[in-house]
Amino acid sequence: MPVLTAKGPVLVHFLDYSQLNSVRTLPYLNEWHRRYVPMGLRVLGVQAPRFPFGADPAATERGLARLEVGFPVVIDDRKLLWTGYGCEGWPSLFLWGRGGILRWFHFGEGDYAGTEEAIQAALGAAFENLPELPAVMDPIRASDAPGAEVMPPGQELVPFEDRPWTVDDGQAFDVEYEGGGAYATAEGSGQLKITLDGQPHAEVEVDGPGLYPLAEHDRHGAHRIGIELSGSPAIWSVSFAPAVA
Repeated sequence: MPVLTAKGPVLVHFLDYSQLNSVRTLPYLNEWHRRYVPMGLRVLGVQAPRFPFGADPAATERGLARLEVGFPVVIDDRKLLWTGYGCEGWPSLFLWGRGGILRWFHFGEGDYAGTEEAIQAALGAAFENLPELPAVMDPIRASDAPGAEVMPPGQELVPFEDRPWTVDDGQAFDVEYEGGGAYATAEGSGQLKITLDGQPHAEVEVDGPGLYPLAEHDRHGAHRIGIELSGSPAIWSVSFAPAVA
């Protein structure tokens, strides 16, 4: 790290572009990149794949472009960096000060204001005569606000441990869940026909590996979702978002 941080602070972000927790964090990372790179911060992403497609460079490039990620990302397909940093899940953030001192780290979602304040402090310690720093970002979602009463979502569903669910596996996927939304980690191409609480809801087009929203809600609630596949999509997992009570 001393070489990477010789010119200023570096924010290292471990992610997976198909993981819900990572995707929910990326709007903050993109904005910090826009705000603070001109002031001397470097933002580096590490794609630590959970599923096999996440190690493919072309698929990763497309997935990151879909999410409008503007900072450089390397693929840690053997999880060497992941292990070396002691990551505990997606996302994991590490802020290194100028010269290689670890100034901040955070595992999982949340405390975005704390991370941005740490970035500002690291820049202030590294450089004299900084321009006026902006106010810390407002929360993007109600569940991100300090003091928000957030309900935990239902447990992620993984149809098979070592392979995805495809149309050849038969019946439509139908499940009850609690949360602020349902999302599928999928690959391939085709459509997902979604019913929500017994009513037609949406048709989701799958056009490559990534995370696809199936249903989104303003508040935490109990719902039943059905997923019917057509074409050749493959679903690796269905995850649920937290939301305010």
